[in-house]
Amino acid sequence: MTGLEIDAISKRYGDVVALREMTFDVRPGELFGFVGSNGAGKTTTMRIALGVLSADAGEVRYDGQPVTHETRRHIGYMPEERGLYPKMKVAEQLTYLARLHGMSAADARASTEKWTERLGVAARREDEVQKLSLGNQQRVQLAAALVHEPRILVLDEPFSGLDPVAVDVMSAVLKEKAAEGVPVVFSSHQLDLVERLCDRVGIVRSGQMVEVGTVGELRSGGAARLRVDVPEAGDGWADGVPGVRVLGRKGTVTELELGAGADDQDVLKAALATGPVREFAREQPSLADLFRSVVTTEEVPA
Repeated sequence: MTGLEIDAISKRYGDVVALREMTFDVRPGELFGFVGSNGAGKTTTMRIALGVLSADAGEVRYDGQPVTHETRRHIGYMPEERGLYPKMKVAEQLTYLARLHGMSAADARASTEKWTERLGVAARREDEVQKLSLGNQQRVQLAAALVHEPRILVLDEPFSGLDPVAVDVMSAVLKEKAAEGVPVVFSSHQLDLVERLCDRVGIVRSGQMVEVGTVGELRSGGAARLRVDVPEAGDGWADGVPGVRVLGRKGTVTELELGAGADDQDVLKAALATGPVREFAREQPSLADLFRSVVTTEEVPA
């Protein structure tokens, strides 16, 4: 199986380019983090994968074949704009949605019981959705994406507004589905969570995929950083070191970024010239650092 493939998807609204040859894949059993600034094209990509929108060019495939209406019956989708019926009871709604995806009445009821129990809302099955807290509505929305036992999961900001306990529950569920071989793609602005959960991450800017890989690959590809504790150094002690950019200073600690060709030994020499060096540590940028660097790069013209 090849999982879910997004192949050179493009979408334009008049003069606005929403997607420009968006390309990535989500492999079976993989958690894929889909990150980018607001308006970068994440939701548009997901809606095209679901068939809610049509692409101007490109193709969406599952298991090597174009996605059809039948394929989409087996996709679990959680939209950013939550789509539950507010006056419908939780169990009634989930059973109804499972039936729409082709489950028998008995299987739909059993799956509703399973997922409301698993997601901690079993006691609210007979409550109207509008009477639930926002966090519990979020749990029910995830249950709606899972109740028909999908083969693919596409989740738009599934962790938005959740408390830490609910985040842990949802994280565990996503890991379980991936362990069953389900391709899972989700967007999120919580980059620490993406870094912790995901097998691979794609960073989107202006409708294009600009970086994709494991967190380790992305971090190793970013500019290295140095943390240097120089208690007797004055401001600007590292300004003359070739290829080095000062990111900031807190107390006696200076944080530096090494550009292409920069030598950390030159930094060490400059630091020692100021007096004692209490710390000299090389660090890789976090996913959040890399994200800031990528999304603030000059936009690609349409």
